[in-house]
Amino acid sequence: MIVAIIDGYTDEPAGLGVPPYLGIYPRYAYGAIKKARKDARVFYLTIDDLRFTFEGEQGIKTKNKTPNVAKAGKILEKADVIVYIGGLHTPGKYLSAVPSQVEEVAGFIKSFRGFKILGGPAFMGSAHEGGTRISSRELMLAQNVFDHIVYGDLEAFLYDFLTNPKDATPFRFRSYLELRDYAILGAEVVKQFPDYPEFVIVEIESQRGCPKAAGIGGCSFCTEPVRYKTIEDRPIEDIVKEVEILYNLGVKHFRIGRQSCIFSYMAKPDSRVPIPNPEAIEKLFKGIRAVAPKIKTLHVDNANPAIIANYPKESIRIAKALIEYGTPGNVVAFGLETADPKVARLNNLNSTPEETYEAVKILNKVGAKRGYNGMPLLLPGINILFGLPGETKKTYELTYEFLKKILDDGLLIRRINIRQVVVFPGTPLWNMREKIKTEKHKKLIHHYKYKIRHEIDYPMLKRLVPVGTILGEVRAEVFDNGLTYGRQIGSYPLIVGIPKEIELNKLYDVVIVGHGFRSITGIPIPINVNRESSKVLGYLPGLGKKKIIKILAQRPFENKEKFLKLLDPREREFYKKITKI
Repeated sequence: MIVAIIDGYTDEPAGLGVPPYLGIYPRYAYGAIKKARKDARVFYLTIDDLRFTFEGEQGIKTKNKTPNVAKAGKILEKADVIVYIGGLHTPGKYLSAVPSQVEEVAGFIKSFRGFKILGGPAFMGSAHEGGTRISSRELMLAQNVFDHIVYGDLEAFLYDFLTNPKDATPFRFRSYLELRDYAILGAEVVKQFPDYPEFVIVEIESQRGCPKAAGIGGCSFCTEPVRYKTIEDRPIEDIVKEVEILYNLGVKHFRIGRQSCIFSYMAKPDSRVPIPNPEAIEKLFKGIRAVAPKIKTLHVDNANPAIIANYPKESIRIAKALIEYGTPGNVVAFGLETADPKVARLNNLNSTPEETYEAVKILNKVGAKRGYNGMPLLLPGINILFGLPGETKKTYELTYEFLKKILDDGLLIRRINIRQVVVFPGTPLWNMREKIKTEKHKKLIHHYKYKIRHEIDYPMLKRLVPVGTILGEVRAEVFDNGLTYGRQIGSYPLIVGIPKEIELNKLYDVVIVGHGFRSITGIPIPINVNRESSKVLGYLPGLGKKKIIKILAQRPFENKEKFLKLLDPREREFYKKITKI
């Protein structure tokens, strides 16, 4: 039996599967197939493999190099089963991969004979931008092209379908006990991932469902409690074992994600704010470090700031564990969404502005120190969502003033993620959709987004990574319009624009020389002052046109000391570290 898994890339509230991230769904699907049919030949393909195969270079929606598999057509021709995994619920901007939609993949696969199965969050539809409502057109198209649409867990359906097809139901959910074998057997699919082994970061599931939703209901817009009605924590030993297997396969980058709140892992339920369990989190991350001692990235994802604010002692213990066993540049995303208390109440949001501010302060005290890779150890990020029911002009003003207070008080946040709401069937927001004023507030949204980017993001970035900061191991990913774009591997890494073409898919240490609104400018070091272009030298701090003219006139320098004599004494120590002859 031949099975083709097509990864259309997934992005949802509690999980990411957009390269360089390898999400949970392809791995679990692969493991379920292997457990059901040991003789199965399972091929992992990305949507970019299909784009290149059927549309050529013009079909690739990224600026990256050609995908690693260019014979997807031959695999699909022979495939007995074709599994498509997709679903985009929290659309963002992506550097070197663009998620697919059902319409796109349907055009590629509809002519092939293989039994077609759709899995992942795609059954609810996808949105490539905010301010939209999911139409029935995509879902109807899926029903016409796919033999089965899986509404439960894809891996559960695949195992049932391949062992006893008559009893297979697309609505079944698996337990963590059942998942154990799928996760272990599925780990080896990482070897077929384009960014393997050096650059892949694997998303590891730790929890499903939303603890807050179990108590007082979920946020109005969120699809997580729609899909998972109960809370289930994955056993520590299962997480550690999966990390161990992947680590032994050569993976060095991990995010303990796929959860709505890492601080809620194995927490004690409460009506509004779960009581955190620092002992469990310490045991989990200590266990991971024991089996993966030379790990390069160990990050997390979401956190509910209300937990940190209401249980500071326990939360500080958790934060310290994430720092001790994790790696610098770690970020926990806070879902504030709005600083307007009326809108927050109407949409049943996670936390108040006061709680979020307190949580930002607590994490700054613990995690703002700079780590060995140039980034702070552990910082919060803030999620803002425009377009929620109940918004007025005052809503945007309150949110802006909240973010401005964080800036004015000297605190650090890694990033502000501003999205427009997407309305999915089954969420509480679906029943409130007539109250959404996105079109009416279009100018307001644009104005405040611009204002936040210019007046808060820009000075915050300058504080986060000042000129002269050295960021370690930045991967050069794409080259476009005279710039190479790269980033460190991890949760919410900064995009670094490098003002020249350099070899892609290599790691560079870069010195920061400038700032944008959401990205930074950096130069790979050490800088060869005898060979570097005048354009790149012009970006370096403290030189200026006159010094650059002198440098160009006196090149080549015999040694570094002769170059350093051209500089002011206060600049020499800095340039001694970042230049070479």
